[in-house]
Amino acid sequence: MATFVPIYLPGDLSQEIAEIASRVRASIVQVQAHSHGGGAGFVWGERGQIITNQHVVGQHSEVKVQLADGSAHAAQVVARSQTLDLALLQIEAHGLPSIPLADSARLRVGELVIAIGHPWGQPGVVTAGVVSGIGELPVGDGRTASYIRSDVRLAPGNSGGPLLNARGELIGINAMIFGGDLSVAIPSHVARRWAEGAAQQQPITLGVQLQPVAVRAPGGSAAPALLIAGVAEGSLAERGGLFVGDVLLAVGGQPVADAAHLREALLPDEHGQLAIRILRGGQIADLVIQSEGQ
Repeated sequence: MATFVPIYLPGDLSQEIAEIASRVRASIVQVQAHSHGGGAGFVWGERGQIITNQHVVGQHSEVKVQLADGSAHAAQVVARSQTLDLALLQIEAHGLPSIPLADSARLRVGELVIAIGHPWGQPGVVTAGVVSGIGELPVGDGRTASYIRSDVRLAPGNSGGPLLNARGELIGINAMIFGGDLSVAIPSHVARRWAEGAAQQQPITLGVQLQPVAVRAPGGSAAPALLIAGVAEGSLAERGGLFVGDVLLAVGGQPVADAAHLREALLPDEHGQLAIRILRGGQIADLVIQSEGQ
């Protein structure tokens, strides 16, 4: 009969992981976009900015954030990227502790990594593993996105939380799980580049008058949408090729069933572009509108 022989980490390494977890825990938040479920996030800078995953906030423009001290705050979604699965939030708070940033472009396969999040709603759970791969994933339209793959144990509730190196520095944002045992994180250098640009972006104003309608897209069932009843002269909608009679089905990859959904979706991507799906003359068409100043 085979005997399991436990392998113990050196005492100093074990203590160092515990110290890292204690040091960064004050920077980690819980993000809740609806009554059931949620994810993690972390402080990005001292002026109340927080980063999490786009799939954690979903279609919402405002979510609830709970800081490590237990205080709850309303957070505005000020920028989002469907491609990178990143969202930038803003709360009314200052002087929050942030996690030191490492250059993830220097990360190597085999390095120790640490994840902290809230799996299944359990706050501040710490797991560790090693980097097993660094590469790119296809994200559509012929584009790819960088990723870090590791064997860190993640579960629902970890999304949006930090991935740290052995010095307690941020090297990634935990995003998804493949095959049950391979975790994927967005590299910190990618998140930094996106956040620096996204912080300067403002929600887009199309310049249209809308009317709620129910439409049946080709091959689909009836669904709520928005009929364009008017287009302002010189507006972004006019310059982007939208016409009276077009029906808005989705903006930025998000269905727009009413004006509230549209407001939530009107944020440009990291390239300053807004993807719009419309129904025109009984046919679905996809447009890409370049926001002002880009």
